[in-house]
Amino acid sequence: MESSPLPPACREREEAYVPNCSEDSLSKPLIITIDGPAGTGKSTVARQLAERLGIGFLDTGAMYRAVAWQAEKGGGEIEESPRLVEIARSLEFHLQGQLLLVNGVEPGLQLRTPAVTRLSSRVAALPEVREVLVEQQRRIASRQSLVTEGRDQGTIVFPQATCKFYLTAAPEIRAMRRYRDFSNKPGAPTFEQILHEQQERDERDRTRAAAPLRAADDAICVDTSSYSREQVVDLLHQHVAKILKSR
Repeated sequence: MESSPLPPACREREEAYVPNCSEDSLSKPLIITIDGPAGTGKSTVARQLAERLGIGFLDTGAMYRAVAWQAEKGGGEIEESPRLVEIARSLEFHLQGQLLLVNGVEPGLQLRTPAVTRLSSRVAALPEVREVLVEQQRRIASRQSLVTEGRDQGTIVFPQATCKFYLTAAPEIRAMRRYRDFSNKPGAPTFEQILHEQQERDERDRTRAAAPLRAADDAICVDTSSYSREQVVDLLHQHVAKILKSR
């Protein structure tokens, strides 16, 4: 069976060896940022790109989810700003391979529940929480090369990143991807619910005062609507290869 066609930039690329980007091969840490809204595939793409390059992967959205997760566990007024800031300050994040540890623990699917997902976007809108977590993101990146994904990585957190990408996709396609992720789980939301919540979150992310969602001026924008995640990884890998050749 023939594979689906690659994006034009992938079809036209020259086959080339891309070196493993270990600390020994680079004069300074390599920072690759991937931003974009939910459902564009950026987490999976970022993880696979990091694996190909042999460097770390930082899921910054999981850091905001971790604050929401701890708030959910504690109960009470979970959206109260001072309490959420206090929770953020109490968390210590470390990378162990491709895993993000929260106070030494890998939370796994506990960060992916619908309740945590809903609260995390409100957590991310708080400037005080963002300030705390951005400091931790920069601390992690100061120690190793990374592919880091989120909503403000190329604009706010790492404005001098080596390479910046911004992923997007049609709203209905993004919602369908998330619907499939949730479809086999108990109490899974309907497609319509996911689309509605996605629209609300997009509006919050774009209009929030602290680090609104947008593409960096120097980011490479990729519409993932018509491509598989593997094809998108190929395309991003190609761009990174060109930059590494010039270093």
